[in-house]
Amino acid sequence: MGSRTRVLAAPRYAAALLGCTALAGLPLNAAAQDEEAQPQAEETLEAAAEDAAQDVQTAAPVQQAQDQLIRAISVSGAQRLEPETIVSYIQLRPGDIYTAAAADQALIDLFNTELFADSAIAFNETTGIMTITVEENPIINRIILEGNRRVDNEKIIPEINLAPRQIFTRSRVRADVARIIELYKRQGRFAATVEPQMVMLDQNRVDVIFEISEGPKSKVRQINIIGNEVFSDGDLKDEMITREDSIFALFSSNTSYDPDRMAYDQQLLRQFYLTEGYSDFRVVSAVAELTPDRRDFIITYVVEEGERYRWGDVEVVSQLRDFSSEALTAGLRIEQGDWYNAELVDDTVEGLTETAGAFGYAFADVRPRIVRNPETRTMDVTFTVGAAPRVYVEAIEVNGNTLTQDKVIRREFRIAEGDAFSSLQVRRSTARINSLGYFQENFEVQQVEGSAPDRIILQANVQEEPTGELSLSAGFSSLESFIFNGSIRQNNFRGRGQTVGLGVNYSRFSRSANISFTEPKVFDRDIALGFDIYRQDFNNGYFDRDQATYEQTTTGFGLRVGVPLTEYISLLGRYTLNYQEITIDENQFFADFDGDGVAQCEPLLAGRYLCDALGDRLQSILGATLSFNNLNSRLRPTRGTVATGTLRFAGVGGDTQYVSATANAARYWDLGSGFIGSLSLEGGYIYGWGDDDVLLTDRFFLGEGQIRGFDIRGVGPRVVRRFYVDANADGTLTDDELLDLDNERNSDDALGGNAYYLASAEIEIPLGSGARELGLRPSIFVDVGSVFDVATPDLTQSPLPTGLFIAQRDGEGNPLFTQFVRGPDGTVVDRILTTSPIGPDGLNNAPVGTQLPPFTEEFLGNTATPRVTVGIGVNWNSPFGPFRIDIAHALLKERGDETKLFSFNVGTQF
Repeated sequence: MGSRTRVLAAPRYAAALLGCTALAGLPLNAAAQDEEAQPQAEETLEAAAEDAAQDVQTAAPVQQAQDQLIRAISVSGAQRLEPETIVSYIQLRPGDIYTAAAADQALIDLFNTELFADSAIAFNETTGIMTITVEENPIINRIILEGNRRVDNEKIIPEINLAPRQIFTRSRVRADVARIIELYKRQGRFAATVEPQMVMLDQNRVDVIFEISEGPKSKVRQINIIGNEVFSDGDLKDEMITREDSIFALFSSNTSYDPDRMAYDQQLLRQFYLTEGYSDFRVVSAVAELTPDRRDFIITYVVEEGERYRWGDVEVVSQLRDFSSEALTAGLRIEQGDWYNAELVDDTVEGLTETAGAFGYAFADVRPRIVRNPETRTMDVTFTVGAAPRVYVEAIEVNGNTLTQDKVIRREFRIAEGDAFSSLQVRRSTARINSLGYFQENFEVQQVEGSAPDRIILQANVQEEPTGELSLSAGFSSLESFIFNGSIRQNNFRGRGQTVGLGVNYSRFSRSANISFTEPKVFDRDIALGFDIYRQDFNNGYFDRDQATYEQTTTGFGLRVGVPLTEYISLLGRYTLNYQEITIDENQFFADFDGDGVAQCEPLLAGRYLCDALGDRLQSILGATLSFNNLNSRLRPTRGTVATGTLRFAGVGGDTQYVSATANAARYWDLGSGFIGSLSLEGGYIYGWGDDDVLLTDRFFLGEGQIRGFDIRGVGPRVVRRFYVDANADGTLTDDELLDLDNERNSDDALGGNAYYLASAEIEIPLGSGARELGLRPSIFVDVGSVFDVATPDLTQSPLPTGLFIAQRDGEGNPLFTQFVRGPDGTVVDRILTTSPIGPDGLNNAPVGTQLPPFTEEFLGNTATPRVTVGIGVNWNSPFGPFRIDIAHALLKERGDETKLFSFNVGTQF
């Protein structure tokens, strides 16, 4: 192109030279004129030269543009995309001038589509064809996660943007890696790493594999606090939720690093200092640093405590006409001169608001104004109770109930339409509706402004929950071995608040079935009516007497009537009619017959007092129970008191005559910081009147299940039969050869008592949130109790050294013998019972009866002296169901009591 440009410029240079030659040949007499014209001529030459140069410069781009013109665009390497689609992603089109800058922009446009792994552009100047060569990104075939054990696929996959049948791009892979790592950081695993891998497949497909190394959960190895002088590091750490990782925090999840928890800890530190009077306290900085091994964190707080303040002037200014400012000021918990406590300000505002609300001022506005005096280091506070009208309840609205009838909810309100508003009554109404168990947790009665400033509308916006219960459980108990329970219960039958239940229970020692019905409001009045029909079977293997197992069957009917006397006190009347059958294996425990052929129970075989209880009898029992209950929760109370007293009278008809009185009470305290304390007391007395003493089956017993640390019926009166062992085999026995009192070969009859008492003190110990999530609730306890007051039984001393043989007799009182009938060869072919001690063959017949080794009996444990045990227990809502384990040690016990260190109970739901 350069040579062509030079040829086009030559004629112009020749013309300029000819012009110069002509000017040189003019006459000399025209010199002056030429001198005047010379500048003009020079200008003309310069202009001509510039024109010539411009022509050269213009000609070059024109020729170049013709050479760089894009006449066509072709695409190579495309597999899934059409060439026209690829061309549409760039700005160049046929007819445009090809430039390096335009080609670079086209490559950038292709790259931004994220459809191509590589691309290139080539231009042929001869043909004017621009060629785009692309390498398409592969299609994702599968997403595979490897190495994730602590976090399930179901939690990771939603965090990933890549998916099968999408275009694979490295930028998306990097973004997904960052998302997975962030997910693990939220789980407290800051050492987690993710390595993406690709497996190329045919047809330009790829499997994307995320190889995850989860690493350990990042713990808080150390917490450093800098700047604290008044309170020690330990005091401040106790106020935080975050805990340093140690063996003592084994069950706590608060040892893991959490930025949100760290921010909350700063608030807790400030709150703590404000309650101690340090109003200028601030956290200067809080830094969490990974340890060099990237496994744990070290947290450092820099604090500034500031000066400590006391309360200055404290007063209440009341703008309500019914409230005296002086009286309210006198009732404040804040005392001038005490250390400043910011928490008391909130409590005082809440208390004044509640006080105003209790007297009908629902919209009373209480505002505190605090003035800081740095010079005297005091805080003045003024509580202003703003003017507000007394409010009356305009309406009570019930919304959201589809099954439950309105009246079931309305009858729980302690306030009626037209009454003066009372915040106390509204709170009590909320608690009563919550106690029904029909609606959502944390239900609250809403307060809405009415049609006038002095009117308010109370709204019960309920969300109904399922009230039917179907429960099947199985488990194992150290008390009853295998246990099976099944029940079906409807607590809101037909939406009327009625309760209908059916239950069955089965264990090694007991079986029962029952049907119950309760109407809480008969004719919409505060009268509860219910009945129970039941059948109960159990044997005294439950009482740990394998030899003297008896069967007790009770079929009965109970009628209940209850009325509330006050908000927290109620009276329950009950009538019970039982048909009771107590039987025993006569072949094993009947050893004597009287003259008329009636079998007799042998106390030496069956046990003391059991023979008196045998037989069928009808029990007609009247009872009354007075109860008080203001617990904040029926399931797991943390505050409140429950107390009951019951009086039962048997003898209004029937075959059993006694009167019994029992009482029990329990008190719960929220001790703060998650500790819950409880104290329970109970006791009872039973008195048999008429011709009968109190039967064994009606007495009180104590042991496992009531007082921990003792075996089943391990406390109280008992007859212990101690056997002799002829250690020297010389046929003579002495007291030194009696078995030890606790030897398993001895026989033990627990007799129960007519009186008992029991007390228990327990403190539930809080654990970290991780343990709470597992349902672990450990506690320490002390149990004190005793059962006593039973008549001294007749005791037996067997003959020494022969022991005691209890003969079986016929209907006439003659002892029975076994006679062996022998065949011709002398072998025994038959055996018969006879009253003759000598057989026809002159041989002695074998006496029929029971041979007891030599023994002596002792009556023990009939004393009111307290038995005391201490121990630890754990409640656990395990995957198998509720689990309780107790380890208790008896500090005080009486001779004959049976202790037990370990007991547990477990069940499961399915």
